[in-house]
Amino acid sequence: MAEFFGVLADPTRLRLISLLSASECCVCDLAESLSVSESAVSHQLRALRNARVVRYRKSGRQVFYRLHDHHVFSLYETVREHLSE
Repeated sequence: MAEFFGVLADPTRLRLISLLSASECCVCDLAESLSVSESAVSHQLRALRNARVVRYRKSGRQVFYRLHDHHVFSLYETVREHLSE
């Protein structure tokens, strides 16, 4: 669990999770939304994939990411609500 929460401790990764909680996105759209390079986004997404926080699908040359499942979204929403109280 510590390793999993360690992956979530990075601000950029949390911003990616926030964007992906709304909809599936490609790397280029995520990079534009965060104002960082596609390479930087891909690096962060790799860590999230390895922790099973996100998953992807390929469509031609593009790769689209989304949250792995409803558990990740529930965890994200619970923490967000807790912090806003």
